[in-house]
Amino acid sequence: MNINWDSATEEAVRHLQALIRIPTVNPPGNERPAADYLAEVLSAEGYDPVVLESAPGRGNVVARYRGSGVAPPLLLLSHLDVVPVEPQKWTRDPFGGEIVDGMVWGRGALDMKSTTAMQLITMLLLARQKPRLARDVIFAATADEEAGGLYGIGYLIDHHLDLIRAEYALTEFGGFPITVGGKRLYLCQVAEKGICWVRMRAHGTPGHGSVPHQDNAVVKLAEAVAKLGQASLPFHRTDAVAGMVEGMAAALGGIRGLVFRGLLNPALSPFILLRFLRDPQQVFYFHALLHNTVSPTVLRAGSKTNVIPSEAEADLDGRILPGQELDSFLAEVRAVVGDGYEFEPLSVAPPVETSHRTPLFAAMAEGLRRHDPEAAAVVPMMMTGGTDAKHLARAGIPCYGFSPLRLPPQMSFLQIIHGHDERVPVDGLVFGVRVLYEVVSNFCGA
Repeated sequence: MNINWDSATEEAVRHLQALIRIPTVNPPGNERPAADYLAEVLSAEGYDPVVLESAPGRGNVVARYRGSGVAPPLLLLSHLDVVPVEPQKWTRDPFGGEIVDGMVWGRGALDMKSTTAMQLITMLLLARQKPRLARDVIFAATADEEAGGLYGIGYLIDHHLDLIRAEYALTEFGGFPITVGGKRLYLCQVAEKGICWVRMRAHGTPGHGSVPHQDNAVVKLAEAVAKLGQASLPFHRTDAVAGMVEGMAAALGGIRGLVFRGLLNPALSPFILLRFLRDPQQVFYFHALLHNTVSPTVLRAGSKTNVIPSEAEADLDGRILPGQELDSFLAEVRAVVGDGYEFEPLSVAPPVETSHRTPLFAAMAEGLRRHDPEAAAVVPMMMTGGTDAKHLARAGIPCYGFSPLRLPPQMSFLQIIHGHDERVPVDGLVFGVRVLYEVVSNFCGA
């Protein structure tokens, strides 16, 4: 393999800067210019990319490197849209793509135009190296992930599935390091919680506000919301989280590892969360990995101060673990709030889980260890939020979060995405470009 990795990284940085400078804030998205840019780059290397619009301005680009077809394809998936910004709170122009202090700054630098750039470089290197592969490698950069993906990968699955059908997919949220007990671990996403957004409704007797009574819908709703705010829904063990905790425990070793492994014991888990982890963010995160969760987010009642309304509503953001569904989630919520409430589903998406006992996961772990031999472990991870993997699951395409980046210890991936001053270290891209290409080429190799 005769590849100039410094040159490949410089090329990735240039493409990342170009993509950041194309504003694709969703809403409205307007990803077409970014899709056209990628199509032009791919065409110059001999590809025949196709750009598909799901709606005016909502561009998706797909290209394919042809293998022998002995094995099914591998899909490299990224999204081109980004979340809004508050420019006045940024240190740098959020759409400038500047390189300052060894970092590329801008909205999408981490989520997820850097991954788009690394996947693009993988495709360009395949075209230049022309390796004989057993699998096709499909590149898809899509619209609308930040608003649910209906105009992006959802549209491709519903209308152009043959273009992207694959045995596995690699997308965002994995391949980055965290520090646990002074040891560096890499996380690779294998699962994400499902969505159960529901409206909880309380009914009561209407009346004049000057004559209080005991059947006030607002009071009933407030009581239920307060109970949900204090409650912990039942413990559930999942394969993905068991693999994550076991891997971390093995890396910690000794008494600390033994105690950490106790997170998987429902009797010990609450004590360990509060006494061992201590960091509130870690406590909340691991609690969410072991329980269905519910967050009241919107309250709605009444229209006039002197009128007691006949009903009051709260929108609840429910997130469910693999193995759970809407009915089991609602049963847990009803057990907390009691009888007398109606529940109206608003948006439901099932959880997603892919086994971490596959040749592809092994290839990802081996690639990370080869380029960071000091890392203590590579472990599976579950996301509490959601990605385009939910759409891929509809098509039966198992998906991993794998956008490898070497980040400094003081830089938290999960705190910088969607925040002010989003940025990515160039050194991290040096690591990521090489790891991603080698994992793809080795896994797909003839």
